[in-house]
Amino acid sequence: MIAEDGTVELSDTRYFLTSLDPQHVRAAELLAAARSHWQIENSLFFLKDRWWDEDRHWTRRPGVADWLTQLTTAATTVLRLLGPAELPIRGRADLIAWKPAVGLAMLAAA
Repeated sequence: MIAEDGTVELSDTRYFLTSLDPQHVRAAELLAAARSHWQIENSLFFLKDRWWDEDRHWTRRPGVADWLTQLTTAATTVLRLLGPAELPIRGRADLIAWKPAVGLAMLAAA
């Protein structure tokens, strides 16, 4: 759709299911619930799936995949809390991978 000022406006319709009572919930609350779901998806799972390729890791030993998942979640949490704020999480991980002493210094300072 082209607006009056000549810019192109795009829209997308998405449908969601909920068990909430429509008589007791407002549209703004439904929007907040949908956005909070995608905030989790974009901030945690995208990082683990795309950057650390967690979905392609496999093992035949029972329990190892669960431990790997827990370790990457813990590493993500530590990287969010520590390190230079101007670097994204992937940059912080790369910095520590190339200079482990920097990572140890970050942990010691915390």
